[in-house]
Amino acid sequence: MTPSLNLAADAKADDENRRTFDQCAKLGAPVCMPHTSSTDALVDRRARVIRDMDKYCRMIRDAGMIPGLSTHMPEAPVYADETGLDVGTYVQIYNAVGFLMPIEVDWVHRMIWQCKKPVITIKPLAVNKVLPLVGLAFNWSTIRDQDMVCVGTTTPHEVRECIEISLSILERRTPEVQLQRTRSKASVEPKKK
Repeated sequence: MTPSLNLAADAKADDENRRTFDQCAKLGAPVCMPHTSSTDALVDRRARVIRDMDKYCRMIRDAGMIPGLSTHMPEAPVYADETGLDVGTYVQIYNAVGFLMPIEVDWVHRMIWQCKKPVITIKPLAVNKVLPLVGLAFNWSTIRDQDMVCVGTTTPHEVRECIEISLSILERRTPEVQLQRTRSKASVEPKKK
């Protein structure tokens, strides 16, 4: 789960955050990663730390879950690794066109490969700016074995399609998905016998 936190530095906020983490655990979440709206607000580029995140990680562990970080800032995993923050994984935007990425794709690629923990890449289709075959092929071919790809979908059909395309990429075969047919593609279709 990726809950938003109350970032006020007081006991009332801490109690609210503990209740949030307890609710996440009650719902069965094995991993809890404060949402990017919380994580990124705590990133201090000057000091190269994520302020107060150690406190939130302890609360997550106390609730019986593995802490992680959901972030849109490539600095967050770097600073977490540098400071030894108790997290098990990171969520990071990563796609072939650099959509919503604050630095170039090659820099994020290198940062992912240098992370001490697994990275869950998000927005591989750049919010539908890239076709699934292209976006998934890029992500799966440029991450490490321990990393993952997370795709936002709206229907069960889209889920099945993304899974089939992903498996075909990993298995190096043609995906078994229905292509869109138009009159202009008739000239490349096999002749019917």
